Amino acid sequence: MAKKESEVGYAEALAELERILSELEAADVDVDVLAEKVARASELIRLCRDRIGNAKLQIDKVVAGLED
Repeated sequence: MAKKESEVGYAEALAELERILSELEAADVDVDVLAEKVARASELIRLCRDRIGNAKLQIDKVVAGLED
């Protein structure tokens, strides 16, 4: 059973993206699962961007607190 997006960490999402990329680069890509893999990669990219954005906001808050 796949984990919910909220349960997937950044490193885990990145590792899954790398696995999907390797599968898509293979010469014998199964066309029947191609759309599914691309859709999952899109979800993982969005998740990673969100995690990076949230981390940046937290870092900005910490840095702002140091400047006070």
